Amino acid sequence: MRQSCPLDRKEPGKVVLFNSYEYVLMFLPVSLILYFIFNRLFSKRVGVAWLVLASLFFYSYWNIKYLPLILVSTIVNYLTGSTLSRLAVSDDPRRRILLILGLCFNLGLLGYYKYTDFFISNLNYLGNHLTLLHIILPLGISFFTFTQIAYLVDAYRGEVREYSLLNYALFVTFFPHLLAGPIIHHREMMPQFASDDNKGINYENLSRGLFLLSLGLFKKVIIADVFAVWANYGFDTAVSLTLLEAWITSLSYTLQLYFDFSAYTDMAIGSALMFNIRLPINFNSPYKSLSIQEFWRRWHITLSRFLRDYIYIPLGGNQRGQAGIYRNIMITFLLGGLWHGAAWTFVFWGFLHGLALVINRAWQRLGCKMNKVLAWFITFNFVNMAFVFFRAKSWEDAGKVLSGMLGLQGVSLPASFSGSLAFLSEYGVKFGAFNMAVDLKLAALALVAAMVLVLGFKNSIEMETRFRPNPFYALLATAAAVAAILNLSNITQFIYFNF
Repeated sequence: MRQSCPLDRKEPGKVVLFNSYEYVLMFLPVSLILYFIFNRLFSKRVGVAWLVLASLFFYSYWNIKYLPLILVSTIVNYLTGSTLSRLAVSDDPRRRILLILGLCFNLGLLGYYKYTDFFISNLNYLGNHLTLLHIILPLGISFFTFTQIAYLVDAYRGEVREYSLLNYALFVTFFPHLLAGPIIHHREMMPQFASDDNKGINYENLSRGLFLLSLGLFKKVIIADVFAVWANYGFDTAVSLTLLEAWITSLSYTLQLYFDFSAYTDMAIGSALMFNIRLPINFNSPYKSLSIQEFWRRWHITLSRFLRDYIYIPLGGNQRGQAGIYRNIMITFLLGGLWHGAAWTFVFWGFLHGLALVINRAWQRLGCKMNKVLAWFITFNFVNMAFVFFRAKSWEDAGKVLSGMLGLQGVSLPASFSGSLAFLSEYGVKFGAFNMAVDLKLAALALVAAMVLVLGFKNSIEMETRFRPNPFYALLATAAAVAAILNLSNITQFIYFNF
């Protein structure tokens, strides 16, 4: 993915990606084997220490100079949270000041690394001539920052138990969730890290984890990366797009993002499950949604939870009348859009979703009903068109795709249709080669097949709940893993690594 053009930043070094030989064949097996060996020969504490070290290696492999960043962030937040938790017992008035300082520390780090150049570029747009710093965005900073902000707020509220620094460090750095989520919560994770019940090998968890890991790897390598080729060409290379080309472009990205994010979630949950740790569900067939409200209950579930609990509700939630509710929704989603990236296109994407939620709420208050098929059609197409702004590198790129989708750049069909559909030429339809380097029939078949998978089948989390160690699941996982591993020659990052 990208930032807006002036803010493109190249990340040095190499990342241990889930969809790489290094991760699948080396890092994960070694981490897993040594974890259970240390648990058995020594203690759970030694096993946890090993996982912390492995996770820090995983994080710093791409650029070791950012290792101090996550270490300092972890230690400062642990000390601040522990102090807040102790002060909450006596209701000490100093805890409010400490919370503010803790929030400023986290938001300051996030603001510096993620938004400094964005802020400078906007000042320059107003007539200044400041030099961009070209700050490289540390991987995972948006995720481990939000995770720790939630911890501090809960500590301030007196909802946090005392945890050891070691367990807290694993909570923040645990490699399956570190780079792209889910945004985990201390209440659901810390007891798992501390429990002695999780220190031995659980063969059912191991098999379930391998199953999810295999499905996720297949989704990323075989499906998402194929759609990425068409989406990238339409957004980044093509000068203009006709009607069909624009729809192929937008739908390719919408499906690329679906399978890319779903793949990462599967592989994160699967990897953690092998260590007997269950991460929260973060993705639940969002394109089956019949409303935009339902979409946000299914898409990036842990981010929606964070936005609700730590922004929307503190703003007043549903307690300030309808006008206040609509205001709170808009503020929450504007900030949610900005969280995704330092570009106005992301902010506008957040605005569109906030506006859609306001309209959805007003519709519900009127007591109106809608046919389910129509409700799905409207919801999906809104999400698809809004994702144009999520993906576009600039307003011009977004305009190019959207104008093409509306037919404003013409309609073109393959020359093979010129005989049977010749009458359409009277309405401005042209017949000839496509600008995009894509076979129309192949693209149409792939898009239809992907939508059938998305809408007509159970998702991987639903399959995992019904999982039983038997030949069918073993064959399915093996086939998916082999197909993906044989196609790992062109490794690409997960989209959410850029947020």
